Amino acid sequence: MKLFGKKEEKKSCCCGGDCTPETIKKAEETKCEKGIKILGSGCAKCNALENATRTALSELHMDMEIDHITDFVQIASYGVMSTPALVFDHKVVSYGKVLTVEEVKKLLINSYGNKQV
Repeated sequence: MKLFGKKEEKKSCCCGGDCTPETIKKAEETKCEKGIKILGSGCAKCNALENATRTALSELHMDMEIDHITDFVQIASYGVMSTPALVFDHKVVSYGKVLTVEEVKKLLINSYGNKQV
């Protein structure tokens, strides 16, 4: 009877084992793109943050595209461990909670001013 044996090593990855050089390179390239990004799996909270951001952009008359990132390799490249997250031009401005329209508007004004982009 073998009580204490060598434990089988299992490789663990933040993205479910899809960390190839190609996927990491793609994640870094996407991270460098300017604009607004929602980071999250596509759950109800992520979608609520995206809707609040769209509404805030509309109310501020700002014409900007929103990119919803669901790939965990790309999300991890931002250093985000809690979603949903909101990113403006490479900078994570919020993570781990759903912002209200007013909160998003304040962040937009602080980041971009009240200019049309």
